[in-house]
Amino acid sequence: MKKLKNIIEYILLKYPNSNELSKPRLVKLIYLIDWKHAIDYKTQYTDIRWYFNHYGPYVEDVINLMKSESEIFEVTSYSNPFSGGITDKFKLRKEVNPILNENVIETTKFIIDNTHHLNWSKFISLVYSSYPIKNSEKYTFLNLESFSSEFNDKKNR
Repeated sequence: MKKLKNIIEYILLKYPNSNELSKPRLVKLIYLIDWKHAIDYKTQYTDIRWYFNHYGPYVEDVINLMKSESEIFEVTSYSNPFSGGITDKFKLRKEVNPILNENVIETTKFIIDNTHHLNWSKFISLVYSSYPIKNSEKYTFLNLESFSSEFNDKKNR
């Protein structure tokens, strides 16, 4: 979970407008980072076991970790006027210095730079168009490393 904690810290530090980071967006942003890392380095960065539910790739690991690390992360729940449900917003409670290797920083910057400007509809379309989601059944686990191998084989033909 140390890797996940560091990547969340880094995202909260570097995301251009952290007020836009709802729970679904943050979780899917980490999914995209894991997916890109798997494509480029044959392994996802975090230890998350990604699950394809009715809302796309999703896990509770991200929010659970943030709630368990309350001295670092502030999690505020509120009513979402668009969906009528409850959502969460996040911020750092203190100064942090996430420890990430250069490959992870590069991958994370790439994903943030290419997604932060997308509205929710375009962002979620990007997530749903990712190879693992397009090639999986709902309610299954996503083996990003296996999918990255398939994806790279097809890309290199």
